Amino acid sequence: MKETLNRLINHEQLSKTDAKTILVNIAKGDYNSSQIAAFLTVYMMRSITIEELEGFRDALLELCLAIDLAAYDPIDLCGTGGDGKDTFNISTLASFVTAGAGIKVTKHGNYGVSSTCGSSNVMEFLGIKFSSDADFLEKSIDKAGICVLHAPLFHPAMKNVAPIRRELGVKTFFNMLGPMVNPAFPKNQMVGVFNLELARMYGYLYQNTDKKFTVLHALDGYDEISLTGRTKTISNRSEGILEPEDFGVKAISPTDIIGGKSIADSAKIFMEVIEGKGTEAQNNVVCANAGIAIATVKGIGAMEGFDLAMESLRSGNGLRALKKLREMSN
Repeated sequence: MKETLNRLINHEQLSKTDAKTILVNIAKGDYNSSQIAAFLTVYMMRSITIEELEGFRDALLELCLAIDLAAYDPIDLCGTGGDGKDTFNISTLASFVTAGAGIKVTKHGNYGVSSTCGSSNVMEFLGIKFSSDADFLEKSIDKAGICVLHAPLFHPAMKNVAPIRRELGVKTFFNMLGPMVNPAFPKNQMVGVFNLELARMYGYLYQNTDKKFTVLHALDGYDEISLTGRTKTISNRSEGILEPEDFGVKAISPTDIIGGKSIADSAKIFMEVIEGKGTEAQNNVVCANAGIAIATVKGIGAMEGFDLAMESLRSGNGLRALKKLREMSN
């Protein structure tokens, strides 16, 4: 590790093979916590290369506990986090709305590291059981239309890193990796990322796969469609810019989509939205994200996807998906 740190500090780049080997060695417990913290810190101060990102991704996918749900042709809606915006749990809500629209979802998530309340925090608070049991997960996606894949259960290799990430409390390259390492290997993916450089990297890496994908980055910094301005999109079909008007709605203010100050607050906002009691801005931003997920799978336009998402939310189908999953958890 000492040699690797010196190379990185001298602005040298790692090969894909080197990056993969280092992550495997971290998983094996070959390095102490100070070395791992130093390694993560270096990457907060310099850009990651495509080869490095690919090597880290390949290591995590090789080491994960894979779950086969390919028969359901699911999608994952996942953001990198790390945008520093403290929004409510938009992509998690959008996942249930997407499931309510009849699209199967394998939601990969984790506890918040650089935010108050990650996807797993709010799910756990609302009584969703985390499990790596294949039968339970298959029943969940079959009956509720969605299953929750809590990252630590599927990536035991990362047990040496989790406490260090928590102590650092800022985004690291593991934020960049999260959406890429869903253990169900879904063939459909909607990913929100925290900067344009990473959006291009994701687009490049996904173009070399057989995925249907849409990578999103709001140009004012959000790792999702925020409707506060324009959003860059890169997909297997095209590349472009989405405006709020493309969903038939008006631009909103950043204060309209702010999250709770605690997990309990966040869960309250979550339930208000899924129960149809959210504000117009909250509903629109959730349905814009769910709409693009639906459009990604179905190969339709943004407006059509948005309308299907809004129908799922207003009809209570998204809420039914949540209630079914909670019922199965108990």
